[in-house]
Amino acid sequence: MAIAGSQKLPPRRRKVRILATLGPASSSAEMIRALFIAGADAFRLNMSHGDHATHAANVATIRALEKELGRPTTILADLQGPKIRVGSFAAPPVQLEKGAAFRLDMDAQPGDATRVEVPQHAVLASLEIGQRLLLDDGKLVLRVTATGETHVDTEVIVGGPLSDRKGLNLPDTIVPLAALTEKDRRDLAFALEQHADWIALSFVQRPEDVAEARALIKGRAGVLVKLEKPQALDRLEEILELADACMVARGDLGVELPPEAVPPAQKRIVAMARTMGKPVVVATQMLESMIVAPTPTRAEVSDVANAVYDGADAVMLSAETAAGAWPVEAVTIMDRIAQNVESDPGYRARIQFTETKADPTTADAMAEASGNITQIVGADAIICFTASGSTARRVSRERPGVPMLVLTPKLDAARRMGLLWGAHAVQTRDIGSFEEMIAKGRRMALRHGFGSAGSKLIMLAGVPFGTPGSTNVLHVANLTGKELNDHKD
Repeated sequence: MAIAGSQKLPPRRRKVRILATLGPASSSAEMIRALFIAGADAFRLNMSHGDHATHAANVATIRALEKELGRPTTILADLQGPKIRVGSFAAPPVQLEKGAAFRLDMDAQPGDATRVEVPQHAVLASLEIGQRLLLDDGKLVLRVTATGETHVDTEVIVGGPLSDRKGLNLPDTIVPLAALTEKDRRDLAFALEQHADWIALSFVQRPEDVAEARALIKGRAGVLVKLEKPQALDRLEEILELADACMVARGDLGVELPPEAVPPAQKRIVAMARTMGKPVVVATQMLESMIVAPTPTRAEVSDVANAVYDGADAVMLSAETAAGAWPVEAVTIMDRIAQNVESDPGYRARIQFTETKADPTTADAMAEASGNITQIVGADAIICFTASGSTARRVSRERPGVPMLVLTPKLDAARRMGLLWGAHAVQTRDIGSFEEMIAKGRRMALRHGFGSAGSKLIMLAGVPFGTPGSTNVLHVANLTGKELNDHKD
């Protein structure tokens, strides 16, 4: 499908991206379109819920919208991962009393107030005396008192009601489970068949988890790691080295870490991802109250604003758009929050607080220089010619003060830009010479609203043209306004 050259909507001036989750409240064509118009730059398919037919219908709707509006649109397929759950009970819910004994075993019989099944032997075998177990998103806390071949005995530290299939978190141990379950492998194959742009990996613990997924994906989609296990933070740099992007998944991370430890972890992840030039998404409970209310709390507004001030590439809505009563309003308010933060005179200084030191390469040097030159000469935009998207990622890492127009001949590269800070991607025919680069850069800047007569543009490309990762040309061009009469793409 070619969507080159169309421009039916003006580019978003907001630089941080908005990722909206689709679900029962937002799976109609009308609602998906409304979310996009309201400000959603990318759409998340949660493979933990819904069937393949529903997800395929949403993909078809997004691609039709992409064609209608002439803008590459991003799809992220979020795999469920090895979520650990307890079994069922004979008469749920059961009440676990503080100080009582409670056994986890491999017996498939319905449980009661004294025991319940945990079907994975590897989970039970990994536990040691004294370790904590968290049930139902941390509402109940157990401590291991004894271990056996097919069971562990625990003491209830924090009691409460427990129902069927509630989640079990093990914050004190690395669980030797495969990063991809059989369900994940089926969902991954489906997502790749549907040409999803990003694959999100859940419950990543080790670099090996990322390597396994990369071997299956084979470059057909970007690999985003969800950081929701404390163990992943111990090897954060190694994990990010293998990933294409990451997500601060504060839901499960906030279960396994003390609540007060989550904000520093978020700051650390965002800073390291930015330093390494990997897009970073901040997610979970950002506007949680808007699941039922038409307006957010002041604390939620501050939470979103802080992620934008930290320089996150994207902020995500989960149940707010998937199952909430006010999905369009949630996107609208998130868009307004981000725009107001980015218009704050102090915003530039805040997002430059994270040091993004350039690697000793020509491409990194050019990207860093582009941001400095825009300030010195008063340029209105940076134009990136890229085949793989690497030039755009390098420039975005610097968080330049002007918009970035990304021109690429590859639709898949353009689509992946939906999670990249400040990038407005356009699919267009490739260039073959320096003169063609200048002419096309001027023409496309005018056509897409990135300059007017008298504007200066910074252009970045690689010679030989069309060679991925070869950024070695930086040119400052002036616009006369006459270029718009040339209709070549």
